[in-house]
Amino acid sequence: MSDLAITALLIAALFLILGSGVWIGLTLSGVAWIGMQLFSSRPAGDAMAVTIWGSASSWTLTALPLFVWMGEILFRTRLSQDMFKGLAPWVQNLPGRLLHTNVVGCTIFAAVSGSSAATCATIGKMTLPELTRRGYPEKMVIGTLAGASTLGLLIPPSIIMIVYGVTAEVSISRLFIAGVLPGVLLAALFSGFIILWALRNPGLVPKADTRMTLAEKLHESRALIPVVLLIAAVLGSIYTGLATATEAAGVGVLGSLILSAVQGSLNWQSFRDALYGATRLYCMIALILAGAAFLTLAMGYIGLPRHLAEWISSLGLSKAQLIVALAVFYIILGCFLDGISMVVLTMGVLMPTVNAAGIDPIWFGIFIVLVVEMAQITPPVGFNLFVLQGMTGKELPWIARVALPMFLLMCVAVALIYVFPEIVTWLPEKMTVRG
Repeated sequence: MSDLAITALLIAALFLILGSGVWIGLTLSGVAWIGMQLFSSRPAGDAMAVTIWGSASSWTLTALPLFVWMGEILFRTRLSQDMFKGLAPWVQNLPGRLLHTNVVGCTIFAAVSGSSAATCATIGKMTLPELTRRGYPEKMVIGTLAGASTLGLLIPPSIIMIVYGVTAEVSISRLFIAGVLPGVLLAALFSGFIILWALRNPGLVPKADTRMTLAEKLHESRALIPVVLLIAAVLGSIYTGLATATEAAGVGVLGSLILSAVQGSLNWQSFRDALYGATRLYCMIALILAGAAFLTLAMGYIGLPRHLAEWISSLGLSKAQLIVALAVFYIILGCFLDGISMVVLTMGVLMPTVNAAGIDPIWFGIFIVLVVEMAQITPPVGFNLFVLQGMTGKELPWIARVALPMFLLMCVAVALIYVFPEIVTWLPEKMTVRG
């Protein structure tokens, strides 16, 4: 049976099982089992047991539930309410004024969350009613929030970076630090777009609030200081080599518990809700990772990754052409799958090709995160679009349309990190790594 026929059969099995409503993790395991039973001499049951145990017992993966828990704890603090009060005075004089709270708020919360959906929901609860009440155009409020909330994937700690690091066997600490400058770049592009829009449409921007002195601005921003210190502790410990990504995640959990206790929002109910929320999300991700690990093993025994890499190599694509082809591939894939599934489904197949093309795996990880970010705001399976639809009641196509400028700015960011790869690689090259 040819490779093309085997691939077509497995893809058909994948969509058939997914379409029947089976969980993604179990679907991946089922497709892997079918592949090994039909096209490999190794017993599928033995391979499944060994692979899933190896995936589940990975120490590197410990950072994932800890960072998820940290985000869940802070999600239940008064951070979202305090953030608007703290940020608003500093952006009043910028063209676009309080629209920038979407971008800055998402950037800050992304650094303590790791999830774009959580970032979208948290900052949306804060800015959507406030900006609408003040008279800011609805399409700009929702569009900028849709784009800026994807920073939850790019600015560390990022769930998707941990998943990529585990599946591609790349240093998670280096990935985290590599995401800092591209995250700041993308936030700057979003704010730049708001400034240009405001300069072209000055009549649509409400007037500024009462002018405040520097002392008054600092007083309003006092609630942000503990969060900024927590971000500095987590990222600083990784960058200086004082802690691995897993140890830094432990620091983040401890710091978030202390912060929520100081704010008075830590009680048995909020602690239990945060723990349950983190457990549910991690179990879902762990099941997907286990299924993907088994599928990757099955693909290896069948030989599909090697044959695909050989086929792509035979096309004679330049590095730039390969990057463009992969970007289009992931954007299309993102119309049907969530980000984690996209990464775990494709890494085992694509990494040999990426390595053969001489592409830095750290750089490629940030590239993957950027294109997965695009998928978060592309219908029909854009997770952030669903979150915003639930919060605003707007139609999905309308939200996707107002988010289109943010999508195009992400394309610009991908082009910039390709032309200037040092945006991604400079900080990881300067850092000290432990573990």
